[in-house]
Amino acid sequence: MSQMKKHESGHSILIVDDDAEFLDGTRRALLSNGIANVTSLQDSSQALHALATGAHNVLLLDWVMPDPSGADLLPEIVRLYPNIPVIIMTGVRDLENVVSCIKQGAYDYITKPIDTTRLVYIVQNAVKSNELIVRNRKLTGFLLGEPLSSPESFSEIITCSERMLSIFKVIETLANSRQPVLINGETGVGKELIAKAIHRCSGLKGRMITVNAAGLDDTMLADTLFGHKKGAYTGASESRDGLIEQAKGGTLFLDEIGDLSNASQIKLLRLLQQNEYYRLGSDVLHKSDARIIAASNANFPALLASGVFRSDLYYRISAHSLQIPPLRERREDILLLVEHTIKEVAESMQRMPPQLPMKLRKALFSYDFPGNVRELLNMVHNAVTYNRTETLTPDDFPDLAPGTAACLKIVRKIGNNQFALNGFFHDFPTVDEVLALLVEEAINLSNGNRTVAAKMLGVSRPTLKKRLELAAEKRFEDDPE
Repeated sequence: MSQMKKHESGHSILIVDDDAEFLDGTRRALLSNGIANVTSLQDSSQALHALATGAHNVLLLDWVMPDPSGADLLPEIVRLYPNIPVIIMTGVRDLENVVSCIKQGAYDYITKPIDTTRLVYIVQNAVKSNELIVRNRKLTGFLLGEPLSSPESFSEIITCSERMLSIFKVIETLANSRQPVLINGETGVGKELIAKAIHRCSGLKGRMITVNAAGLDDTMLADTLFGHKKGAYTGASESRDGLIEQAKGGTLFLDEIGDLSNASQIKLLRLLQQNEYYRLGSDVLHKSDARIIAASNANFPALLASGVFRSDLYYRISAHSLQIPPLRERREDILLLVEHTIKEVAESMQRMPPQLPMKLRKALFSYDFPGNVRELLNMVHNAVTYNRTETLTPDDFPDLAPGTAACLKIVRKIGNNQFALNGFFHDFPTVDEVLALLVEEAINLSNGNRTVAAKMLGVSRPTLKKRLELAAEKRFEDDPE
């Protein structure tokens, strides 16, 4: 049974093992050597839930346990909580797995029976390692081969996607540029968060001011952006600065510029070319030093071809261009965002984060999220808000379409006794053929990430590896040349 204690300092150790006697002995050994905050957990299926609370700095994980085993949990823990050192506990006969677990991201290992001196030494070093990681957020950029220069600029963006991290590096290269930036991407991908990151990286002392152009006609946009002179129009009882003035020395973020009218496009082009503008009703020229960042979900090639969007404005505003991938193209971020949001919403409600069952994880992972990150956040927020139990269920996610947990839409049509599988196979498929198809699809959906693919299929990574080897052997037998 788990023993949950009130943590009195910043360091907390979580031990996960199915042997209650071993758990108690290990916990006592740590306590007697001055490591006071120790939590023991006998049910390995609760490990991810325990880590999601954010209360633990170091994890001691048994390698061989009933499902899920340490081998099953390690890849997911390393992916979701890269800053938490994981110490693998293994039997002497399991040493052949040590190299494998270290390669997968484990911090260290210790063999059973446990040597208390070595245990304390490893745990103390792991605590120090965690402290260094927390202090130095630049390790976030390690996946790129070198650290980010200012990882704090991207702190609002929750991601482990290499594509997103590559975009971060591009943004850092733009830090000293004052040229306009165009951010393109589907609705809900986080374009405004990217704009904020660009602004933070720039070092500009002024604020970032946001103007949403959607639904604004030419007069409203000009008034909002440039301000007006007293008497410029009925109701203009006094002069007013526009938002461009508030962005002085900072950044002006123009959202949804694909919706601008031709007249508004001309005014924006003048601002970009000459850094100057007129207030409504005034012939006094004003200068602007604000950096311009624009964003849109528009299909610009189509808008340019049709003449709806001016080509001279497009080429001026896209001096630097960033394309933000939709969430379905970076599925590795889905569960990371889900776990983060569950924890965040639960904290705001002053409750423990509800658990996320494996079947629901698969369903969320497989869902395409047409509304991208915004849809995910709203979906999870509603689920946690209205859930009144310790575990989330499919009923908490009514917007998840039936069957989204499936890797493929292999649906039997009962009425006419036909199978959708007929589209893949000439004859009725064997179990091995269906399994091979599922494995291939999981590899494709996960962009070749075997850890993610194994999770989708509900198997361990070694099992997936074996399946891939068998498939390769079968292809060789079918076509020896």
